Amino acid sequence: MTSTPPARPVRPLVSRSRDEAHRTATPLELFFDLCFVVAVAQAGAELVHAVAEGHAADGIGRYAMVFFAIWWAWMNFTWFASAYDNDDALYRAVTFVQIAGVLVLAAGVSRAFQDQDFFVVWLGYVVMRIALASQWLRAAMASSGAERTMALRYAAGVMVCQVGWTALVLVPESAAPWVFLAMVVAELSVPPFAERDFSSSWHAHHIAERYGLFTIIVLGETIAAATVGVKTGIEENDALGELLPIAAGGLLLIFAAWWIYFVVPAHQRLRTNRQAFLWGYGHYLILASAAAIGAGIEVAVEQAVGKAHVSDTAAAAAVTLPSALFLLLVWGLHSRYFKVGTAQQLVLPCAALALLVCTFAGRWGVLAAGLVGAVTVAIGVTLTAHTAGRGTQEA
Repeated sequence: MTSTPPARPVRPLVSRSRDEAHRTATPLELFFDLCFVVAVAQAGAELVHAVAEGHAADGIGRYAMVFFAIWWAWMNFTWFASAYDNDDALYRAVTFVQIAGVLVLAAGVSRAFQDQDFFVVWLGYVVMRIALASQWLRAAMASSGAERTMALRYAAGVMVCQVGWTALVLVPESAAPWVFLAMVVAELSVPPFAERDFSSSWHAHHIAERYGLFTIIVLGETIAAATVGVKTGIEENDALGELLPIAAGGLLLIFAAWWIYFVVPAHQRLRTNRQAFLWGYGHYLILASAAAIGAGIEVAVEQAVGKAHVSDTAAAAAVTLPSALFLLLVWGLHSRYFKVGTAQQLVLPCAALALLVCTFAGRWGVLAAGLVGAVTVAIGVTLTAHTAGRGTQEA
């Protein structure tokens, strides 16, 4: 009886097959995602503070910048890993370096929000991007022809963009938003440029699962943050009566968000780079809005106990606006491709409109929004069952 020889600790970083069966997320990828929760939680906490203090516009702007940095670093790793993860010792070590960069970035979130000081965030990015570029160089060493060119373009694009991000820590505060927008365009241009002659072998089902797992983590962080807010409000202010409607409405909203996101098989839409890029890029707003729902629930809690300097309507809007955006984006990016008939197509857009109307319910706005979410799921399930039953009868 022969035994299988142990795998070498360092192996060529060659591309994996798109047709690989039973491709799922690895323990290293799950660990990577969990470490990103630290950065997401920091961004959400700072957004709560900004909105509660009446600085919603500034808070949302800085939240958008910080969350893009978090999401883009996660996305770069995820798509690379889908195509090239060989799980050898060197790959794991470099991934740990990227995780360290994420934690450095998370440590700088508060300074970025409060003082517009992005140095620590930039430093964390330097660590992550150098590690990522080294992975692409490893892939280039193990490939040839058009694939090698693609890998070298990625490595060069990552490092050039990282040099560009340096301007964010050097320019005056008034110029920072313009530098950020320019760098977003540059970053988003790297994948289409790198893959214009050769497509990396990302795995559609694996990518859909990875995005789904990160969505679950963001929604889980939303529940955790909202739970802590309600717990603190009850312990410090004995405001159970004021907080129960917010807690119930918030929980219903998050349950509905999970249900609506996962009700369709997203991987079936990921057939070409064009479809994948649009779907993948669009998740910046899906994930940012999902995380903002939790921040909004915390704002509503603080307003209910008198700690937030905003009105009932503004506190409700902190929940209803990101919730409506989440529904519209999930519908636009993948749900609408699986809907049959006008009635099914209108469910999520109409629900988003109803959520916006809930803003004007004031202190009852979050509960009303939660009920809208629950009704939306119920209507969707009923229409799907009706369509399936009719199809069976016709067959």
